[in-house]
Amino acid sequence: MNLKKLFILLAILNLGISAYCQSDINYRHKSLIKTLQKSGVNNIDNVKELSVADSILKDNTVSGKFYSITQELNSPYKYIYIGRVNSCRAGGCSISSGSLSDASSEYFDYFILFDQDISVKQVKVFNYAATHGQEVTAKGWLKQFIGYNGEVDLKVDKNIDAISGATISVYAITEDVVNKTALLQKVF
Repeated sequence: MNLKKLFILLAILNLGISAYCQSDINYRHKSLIKTLQKSGVNNIDNVKELSVADSILKDNTVSGKFYSITQELNSPYKYIYIGRVNSCRAGGCSISSGSLSDASSEYFDYFILFDQDISVKQVKVFNYAATHGQEVTAKGWLKQFIGYNGEVDLKVDKNIDAISGATISVYAITEDVVNKTALLQKVF
């Protein structure tokens, strides 16, 4: 690599700009809208953003938004979380505090659909821009979260399958599903 390219790369990294993914979460992604329509939510205006009290958020990292589905009697879904999970760059992570939210990382966007009892009905990754670990986007692997309601701990290698080459992504999405389910239960 020539010196000019190296300086450009270092400048990009120092600015915190990721060339691999977009900067904002798409809260109206076509895969979410399509999933909702298949379940009977035919009017996107019936999806309202929930406000979460600052007192609840103070101990929680939320890189996304919660929504409630209103006036859709036939839908199996009542709540939605659309958010972002950190994953490692190809060169590895620098995790000092043990939390990926503090790591130098790439990320992926996903959503969780909950029923009225705040039990997970579906998880889908819709923007995986990280360079490794794409296996966590597989529908079959994500089915492991269906039915999760916080009563049983989710543990990688116990009730969540580990994926070789996607270790950080597996732990990160598992932790985030647990965290967002608990947070939604605090609100409702």
